[in-house]
Amino acid sequence: MGKLAQATAPFRRKRTWVKAEIIAVGTELLLGQIVDTNSAYLARELAELGIDLYWVTHVGDNLERLADAISRALSRSDLVILTGGLGPTEDDLTRDAIARVLGEDLYIDPQLEQRQRAFWAARGLEMPPRNLTQAMLIPSARPLPNPVGTAPGWWVEKDGKVIIAMPGVPRELTRMWEHEVRPRLRALTGTGIILSRTLKVIGRGESAVEEAIRPLVSSRNPTVATYAKPDGIHIRITAKAESPEAARALIEPVEAQVRAILGPDIYGADDATLEGTVLGLLRALGWRLGLIEVLTGGLLAAALSEPSDAEGAFAGALVLAGPSELGRLGFDAGAYREAGPGSLVLKLAALAREEFGADVGLATIGDETIGGWGEPPGAAFVGLDAGGETVYQRLVVPMSRSEVRRRAVLTAFHALWRALRGRLQAD
Repeated sequence: MGKLAQATAPFRRKRTWVKAEIIAVGTELLLGQIVDTNSAYLARELAELGIDLYWVTHVGDNLERLADAISRALSRSDLVILTGGLGPTEDDLTRDAIARVLGEDLYIDPQLEQRQRAFWAARGLEMPPRNLTQAMLIPSARPLPNPVGTAPGWWVEKDGKVIIAMPGVPRELTRMWEHEVRPRLRALTGTGIILSRTLKVIGRGESAVEEAIRPLVSSRNPTVATYAKPDGIHIRITAKAESPEAARALIEPVEAQVRAILGPDIYGADDATLEGTVLGLLRALGWRLGLIEVLTGGLLAAALSEPSDAEGAFAGALVLAGPSELGRLGFDAGAYREAGPGSLVLKLAALAREEFGADVGLATIGDETIGGWGEPPGAAFVGLDAGGETVYQRLVVPMSRSEVRRRAVLTAFHALWRALRGRLQAD
């Protein structure tokens, strides 16, 4: 590809349309060793910005093929986004490939070099010489800060084309996109103000949620999209307008419709967390929670301890490695093993309430940790005791042990949230 004219000022001409292309870099993608979640994330984000994504290309760690992919992308797209290949090793070639295609020379940027050295010095370490490559730029590139990693991104503008290079590590890419790239693209495309409202649903699968709100999903402004997340299903309502007030005016009636359909299953919005919502309900009731975890290994306790205001609502937790430890509490697990998992987990929930002097007790067990019931692999059980009310939940997750535990945590919080909300509404 011929040499492009160098841009001497930030690209400010707003466009009513932009064609985009993603190039995901890394031989591990071609070998199937990792899944390209970055491209899926960016595709959703570009759609919300009104930017048409026409191509997604996977390229291995090869300079010739990567440069060819970039040249081809620039010949047919206005915006080219590269992910990966910004590390310090010899096979991290994204910087070299962009420089080759644009006919520019790489140089060490003094400020980026200083940041690299400061990063390592703060950890009492000497910077490896190879990391100096992460301080490299070309004349038409501006660095994109990376507060959670060592590899800065690039924003390149030449001849009306924009090239964005971001790290391949998902958490680094997501942070860079949200704080550095997305605001610049909004200005580039002239989309005005974009506001989003996220409603969080628990107890329904993504397909069930989407089916329930199907008439709204086809909306163009605001757009409505569903996402499966570790804490449930997120429904994101996004509006484009000339002002925040106008965007909110578009979002509010759609949010009202979603709440009318799914209200009983919506536990929070935007930055709300399920554990934070549970703690809020406990405080509203003046209640305290006690835990006994035999399956979940302290995951429930860790989540409830994270908020700074957990004290007062969270009475404490007992984390057990297995049923053999129940004897130390003066509790005969054998008899309840014969009675079945429901009786055992509810007894543990009652014990958690009594042991910590709490108003509500919550317990988790799994067939693997207790055994003897002939349950299928991945069986887990949750029990809740709130004095006069008990709740028992059984789930089967035929997946890894870590996934069984994660789902059990979500089920436990779901059961607790429903019980507390019901009690608060009854009062």
